[in-house]
Amino acid sequence: MNRTLTRAAQLTLLTAPLLTLGAASAQAPSAQQLATATYVILDPVIEGNQNLVNAEQRQSILAAMRRDSGGALKRRYPQATIAAAPSATAIQVRPVFIAPNALVPWNKLGARLELQTPQGQKLTVSDTFGISVLLRYRAEFVNYMYDQLATRLPR
Repeated sequence: MNRTLTRAAQLTLLTAPLLTLGAASAQAPSAQQLATATYVILDPVIEGNQNLVNAEQRQSILAAMRRDSGGALKRRYPQATIAAAPSATAIQVRPVFIAPNALVPWNKLGARLELQTPQGQKLTVSDTFGISVLLRYRAEFVNYMYDQLATRLPR
């Protein structure tokens, strides 16, 4: 992160929901394109402190990220298809989870969905969630997190 940013500006950047378009795209895919698209969920990624959980828990989280991000897209776009394998016409989706340095009440968890169309257009939605949300939703936290991100996609 740019070291010249003030602490308040850094916090604003870290806590604001984000919807961005990639530099490769002149315009975002339309809501209609997204609503009827075929999606393929790529291998999920955990960024940040992966040592907060053991290897078995990490595998469980990665499986939930794949399953729940696809489910969130399908709930957002009921006419969409979730494919098992990449194809030349499928939108590639990479679910990302950003783990905090430590599980303390003031830290935030982050999540991102990175979409790339076959034409190279990129769309990213991201948000942060407090530890209290993790405690409230427990086993359904990843599902909740990706449902929240999916609501930020064009309708």
